[in-house]
Amino acid sequence: MFGAVSPASADAYYPIAGSGSTWSANAISQWISDAKTFGLPVSYTSNGSSAGRLDFANKLNDFGVSEIPYQGTDPLTGNADNSHGRPFAYMPIVAGGTSFMYHLTVGGQLLRDLRLSGQTITKIFTGQITDWSDDAITADNNGRKLPKKKIVPVVRSDGSGTSAQFSLWMSKQYKDIWCPFFDAKVAPGKPCGLTSNYPTFSGDTVAQGSSVQMAGYISAEYAEGAIGYVEYSYARSKNFPVAKMLNASGYFVEPTDYNVAVALTQAQINQQKDSDLYLTQVLDGVYSNQDPRTYPLSSYSYMILPTSLDQRITADKGRSLGAFAHYFLCQGQRKAGPLGYSPLPLNLVQAGFDQVAKVPGAEQQQLNPSGCDNPTFDPADPGSNRLAKTAPMPPACDHTGQGPCAGGGTGDGSAGNTGTGTGQGTGQGGNAGQGTGSDGNSGQQGQNGTGTGAVDPVTGQTVDPATGEAVDPATGQVIGSTRKGGSGAVGSATELAALRSESTDTTLGVLAAVELVLVLVVPAFVARQIGRRRGRRAAEGNGE
Repeated sequence: MFGAVSPASADAYYPIAGSGSTWSANAISQWISDAKTFGLPVSYTSNGSSAGRLDFANKLNDFGVSEIPYQGTDPLTGNADNSHGRPFAYMPIVAGGTSFMYHLTVGGQLLRDLRLSGQTITKIFTGQITDWSDDAITADNNGRKLPKKKIVPVVRSDGSGTSAQFSLWMSKQYKDIWCPFFDAKVAPGKPCGLTSNYPTFSGDTVAQGSSVQMAGYISAEYAEGAIGYVEYSYARSKNFPVAKMLNASGYFVEPTDYNVAVALTQAQINQQKDSDLYLTQVLDGVYSNQDPRTYPLSSYSYMILPTSLDQRITADKGRSLGAFAHYFLCQGQRKAGPLGYSPLPLNLVQAGFDQVAKVPGAEQQQLNPSGCDNPTFDPADPGSNRLAKTAPMPPACDHTGQGPCAGGGTGDGSAGNTGTGTGQGTGQGGNAGQGTGSDGNSGQQGQNGTGTGAVDPVTGQTVDPATGEAVDPATGQVIGSTRKGGSGAVGSATELAALRSESTDTTLGVLAAVELVLVLVVPAFVARQIGRRRGRRAAEGNGE
């Protein structure tokens, strides 16, 4: 496998260059950094999915990356959107969630527990909801009214796969809201559907040219009230919150690697090998997935691979492209979770290997699951997705009519809502209990839980009794929690980003290790110190 290539043999690798998706760019940048350590030079221009597809068609890149396949004709411009006869194959490269990063302060503090239904999101991005105090947002947040502040929708100004995936979801799920907007603002008189070119639709709309620019604008000090759509990775790198999105089961969830993995178990993948759309996705089942852990706006992105030699692709470049793909389909997938993505399951990795075999000059390799080191692979159950099987359930306070989990006061300073929360308790013997707390905001720890075993099924690691948290070293994320409080069942992935640099370089593993030590060691030490102090005080009070 590529990961075993020695630097001495790396001189044979010829430089390759790709372009396209910004949604996927953080993962690709990490893989490029990894490949560099093996002497494989790869460059990538994140200029948007539409540009990446066009660059491939015009033989301006060695590979393209896009969230959607070629559309045949762009509905907005009428221009051809195809490969111009250049032979190609699609290959899924990484999964992730399109998230709604926002900037809203309440009482001088950045709000981090916003909840939004799909209908509310669609109305915001079609100009029907314009203020954060709107009744629909209040209802999504279980009666907690947010401050009266103007909503500033942030959209992409370039041809974007992120815009395409977002608008596709609206066209399928909220057709009665989206289609009139599509007819008025996107492509009058054309069949309602997706668009890669999102229109500005009011004086408050802000357009930005890439995911980096989107995230940069939303996180800026002057962007109070802003909300935009980006891959989760960009919000995490800024340590900025994303809205918890309502799923078909009635839970508000974040786009963690676990929740995305669960959602995509219902994706329909084209399995017709003679089809131009082989391995592309139909996401209707993802949008309506009834599993409570589902993040509805989950999807895959694709690499567009050349399948014949031309003036751009040589056998030397094909060898480099094959080596790069073999790396990120296996070891590289382990980097997906910490970056804010979700790794590919076994069936798509295997199909990816088959697609790479079509690249002229690529070395032929057989997938060895035991050596792939992918967090979704389960040697005991090869056909399953381990990440999806072990994904934690959302807490009760994230269900409609309860919570919000983090509690807190309303925007006008009145008291927070009272609801029902859930807590989890861990016993010394490794027995975990679950119970219901009496207050959705303060969330007293549940009592009389039934033991399920305080062992992480992904890592085999015992939950630390002092912290009540088990951390998956594959992702650096808390996979369960026994903290007191309605939000105690699941750790917040965005909070972990506070310890990360904004860059996605090879320091990622070191930072993940530091996070693991801080989560497992420091709270236990503090707990012991507090216990000793209480003991001394008790002794003094008894005159001992």
